[in-house]
Amino acid sequence: MDAHRAGTDLMAPPPTRVAVLGVPEAGPQQLHRGMTLVATISLFIGTRAAWTTAMESRPAIAGAISVCYASILVCAVLALFVRTLRALVRVDAAVLVTAVALVTCGYLLDHAGTDEGVLTAQAANQILHGHPVYGQPWPWLFGTARVGITKTMSGGADYTYGYPPLTALLAAPVHAVVHSTAAATLVTTSALLVSAVLLWFLLPAPWRSAATAVCLGFGFLPHYAYAGYPAITALALLIPVAVRWPATGSGGRLGPGGVLRAACLGAACAAQQLAWFLAPFLLIGLYAVRRGELGPRRALAVIARYAATAGLAWAAVNAYFAVQEFSAWLHGVLLPLDQKAILHGQGLMGISYYFTAGSSRLDYYSYGSLLLLFGLLAATLLFVRRLGPAITVLPWCSFYLATRSQDGYFLMMTPLWLAVAATVPAAAFATAWQPRLPGVTGRRAKAAVAAGLLVPAFACVAIAAASPPPLRMSLAPRYATHESRAGVTAIDVRAVNITGTTLAPHFASRTGQGASNWWTIASGPAGLAPHASAEYVVEPPGGFRALPSGTHERTYLIAVTGTPMTITTAPIPPARPSTR
Repeated sequence: MDAHRAGTDLMAPPPTRVAVLGVPEAGPQQLHRGMTLVATISLFIGTRAAWTTAMESRPAIAGAISVCYASILVCAVLALFVRTLRALVRVDAAVLVTAVALVTCGYLLDHAGTDEGVLTAQAANQILHGHPVYGQPWPWLFGTARVGITKTMSGGADYTYGYPPLTALLAAPVHAVVHSTAAATLVTTSALLVSAVLLWFLLPAPWRSAATAVCLGFGFLPHYAYAGYPAITALALLIPVAVRWPATGSGGRLGPGGVLRAACLGAACAAQQLAWFLAPFLLIGLYAVRRGELGPRRALAVIARYAATAGLAWAAVNAYFAVQEFSAWLHGVLLPLDQKAILHGQGLMGISYYFTAGSSRLDYYSYGSLLLLFGLLAATLLFVRRLGPAITVLPWCSFYLATRSQDGYFLMMTPLWLAVAATVPAAAFATAWQPRLPGVTGRRAKAAVAAGLLVPAFACVAIAAASPPPLRMSLAPRYATHESRAGVTAIDVRAVNITGTTLAPHFASRTGQGASNWWTIASGPAGLAPHASAEYVVEPPGGFRALPSGTHERTYLIAVTGTPMTITTAPIPPARPSTR
């Protein structure tokens, strides 16, 4: 390897110190001490709950957690005590080992998984026995409270596997030994541990404990790993892709490091759909950086090789399933994008779900999400010198406008944010190519262009939020008392369709953010013609829906339709005093 190549191999972390004969080693920076201390503190989060649970049934694990408590305290003291950089790096390593031990204890206490883990384990079992994975409903997997059902706006639910196959493939040999959901959750928990260790080694020394905190501390990512989320597998594969990503293809050659990164990107896309949203931003950013260095033709050639390598890795993982039954495979991997799942999350769709009586144009939230994604891609192309350092954050912004905008779409990829913050300075984009816009030269003009790219997305959100609900509903509940709790056994609903489209409403209730299982329509038409009215009698699951006793809690009846996507919300009147 020549000197130039060695100097630009950014897959390896930079040296942590420079040894000079006769010169004492400089002490660590105070910021480095702070990073180590924050990581140490983050390990406290959730540890007491794990220790309490372990003491009830697994005292040996509780003992291990107690040892980890001692390690946390010792690491905190040493973080403020040691005097050399080498010693503080060793403390960082001790913090990482402690975090790995705590996450392992957490896995031993909770590895049953949620719907993602259960579905992945079943897919692994199907692979072992040579059975189809995609397009196969498995309703018996959803019989427990912790295994949630993804309900769809058409009044149904999805019981099929809706992820690319890589995590299931990795879980298959484990499932041959561990015949339970633990096979899937072991894969995702191992992937999280690999993510933390890999990121720790790839980051500069002062940032390493931040990697421990983001991946294993704070408590949120380990719980996604225990649940069996395939996105954790994708995260592990995306870390080498994101670290020092502008160096990929430097000099016009991918080299072994670039090929490895491309293969990891393709494998990540074969693990979970979130990686799909990052890939175009990376390709645009890489093209801009390489074009500034090499010119258009050579830049396009190296990016084409990078994309082709990623595509081959993705195809290699998916080939067996695509050949087995192409249409079922294609529908399965696209399922989260087109299933029209019921509203959920903390994004802007909450305006229509939680704060108004509904909307007859929920589809516009989806249009806005897609337009925001395209707008951000265009902004990245036009202003890569400014937006380049944020390239691993930008893709997830579009989810805030989607009808499914839960926090998992953002937080599961936060280690990538750290990876870029620590290894990709703004100076890496100083010579990146940007297309010239005629007449756009000043800062304000460029800001106006960037804002203009986002206007269509937020216009769609405004349409969705301002649209009135499609139905006018009046409710007449039938009250009853069950085990001293007041509730309803049925609701007489008079619904008027104020739109020009035939609607097929499906009913559920909600208290707070989540929707219940579908209520049964005991009487009433399946479809409600434009401007028509109808009487419905709807009954809750199990025949009884308890109403909250608190004065500030309300229960709502919601009516949703899948095509077009609409929602109407009406409060259920509180029970009369005689029924309490």
